[in-house]
Amino acid sequence: MSSATRHRLPLAGVLRLGRPSDIWFKPALSAVAAVAPPNLTLLALGRLDLAMYTMAGSLCALYGHNRPYAVRARALAWVVLGMVGGLAVALLTASLTTDAVVLVTVGALMAAVQKAVCDATRIGPPGNVVLTFITSASLFAPQSLGQVPGHAGLALAAGAWAWLVGMAPGLLRPHGPERRATAQALDAAAAYAATRGTTEGHARARAASAAAIHAAWQSLLAAGTRPDRTRRTLERLLIRAEVALAAPADTDPERLRAWARDLRGAGPVCGTGFPHDPTGELLGVDTELAFPRGPLRHRLAPLAPIAVRTAIGCALAGYASLALGVGRPYWALVTAASLYQANVTLTWSRGIQRVVGNLVGVLVFAAVTPLARLHPAALVLLCLALNFGAEALISRNYWLGSVCVTPMALLITEFARSQDPGRLMTERIADTLVGALVGFVAAVAVTNRRAGDRIEHALTTVERARERATRLLAEPHPEPRALKTAGRTLAAALVDLRATADAASGEWWQRALPTERVVLAEQSGHRTLAATARHRGLAPLDHDKGRTTEDVRP
Repeated sequence: MSSATRHRLPLAGVLRLGRPSDIWFKPALSAVAAVAPPNLTLLALGRLDLAMYTMAGSLCALYGHNRPYAVRARALAWVVLGMVGGLAVALLTASLTTDAVVLVTVGALMAAVQKAVCDATRIGPPGNVVLTFITSASLFAPQSLGQVPGHAGLALAAGAWAWLVGMAPGLLRPHGPERRATAQALDAAAAYAATRGTTEGHARARAASAAAIHAAWQSLLAAGTRPDRTRRTLERLLIRAEVALAAPADTDPERLRAWARDLRGAGPVCGTGFPHDPTGELLGVDTELAFPRGPLRHRLAPLAPIAVRTAIGCALAGYASLALGVGRPYWALVTAASLYQANVTLTWSRGIQRVVGNLVGVLVFAAVTPLARLHPAALVLLCLALNFGAEALISRNYWLGSVCVTPMALLITEFARSQDPGRLMTERIADTLVGALVGFVAAVAVTNRRAGDRIEHALTTVERARERATRLLAEPHPEPRALKTAGRTLAAALVDLRATADAASGEWWQRALPTERVVLAEQSGHRTLAATARHRGLAPLDHDKGRTTEDVRP
């Protein structure tokens, strides 16, 4: 029997609103700070028709907000270069041909490359969608060859400003991203400790806690090797989170939550430390990553099915839009590109969210159009407000952010010239429905049989990591650094196994998944992980139970 018969396309909960992101205001304010100066300058110069090019660079400020500043500087630079490079290719293509079929084909191929690279590098929200929106729209912008350098230069200048906007918060809170990552790890560990390791849902809470702790260690490692006191306190707090993972019944979850609240505040870092370093050195965070990432080409290989889905889905959506006579086929292309998630089930959910958000957004556009046409300044200010709203709301649910993104995208078309709002609304609705339908059909048609192979590889990695840790535990006096590294490697392998299994569980047209093997591997792996923590002296001491330890304030 095909595994597809065991999948149901979810409807309940797809539109449910979640909690806002801890830093929802950061990308929202960054977007406004990055977009406003270029657009207001163009308004003063009477050249709002150039706003599409400056916005290409300005929207780069949406990326990298969860990354430590040392890493963010490089990531943002690459985003700006990728954005400007994609824009240049699109503009060059637009200057050489006006054949809509060719333009859609180029846009679909670029969307596939952007999707694969963004997923492989794990750049994070907003992923490939903003890149694809800019490059696809640019393909259909009237262009001459001589204009390309100037327009790309505008994007590069705005991108440089966006880089400065993205890095500016580091002057006030240089450890902000690491503090947030540690707080998330403490909260996740508290949630697991509250289950005492036995109640319903403890396995999922344990996996979430392990993933959050691993992500927090990665954040500290990526931040560099400067051994300041704040960083050392964050290390000690993460060790306490590891204690909770190893011995949930002996951990006070409220204390972990209190530390997490302190980290999210603006005051000095408060933490708890052992009276001495139980392993001889806390992390020695100057050591290498326990689970290093491979070369980019190796990370791209497993994403080939998703890239093919994106290319085919975007191309077919664009062609269908052209066949219907819609004047902006890139809207259908971008809709299809925005759907593709880790598996078919998640892609379906994103499709529902996209359609609902766009349809409501069209109504918002109808409501604000009279205000936008009062004066060009009103148009610019409305776009800024919608930009803020989109980034502030999208973390609660994708459809809610789309309610702001849709009217903003429609209003941007007014920068060059005033257009018939009725026609804009009709074309947007048509392209949304076409893009969502054709994009999802492509996701179902293009199979991803590698999902099962990736589970087998992840299982093998966990088994090898567990065997290495078990051998070290069997030694009379295992070397502390080796045991610590073995524990980190096993934790990373368990996190990767859970993520791979979750992705594969929503995929269609593949052989039955080894669900029982995954559960057994996770159970034995976490038992071994707890044993390494106890052997390293991280288990709670008797005098720690039932009371808090002394705070250390750097």
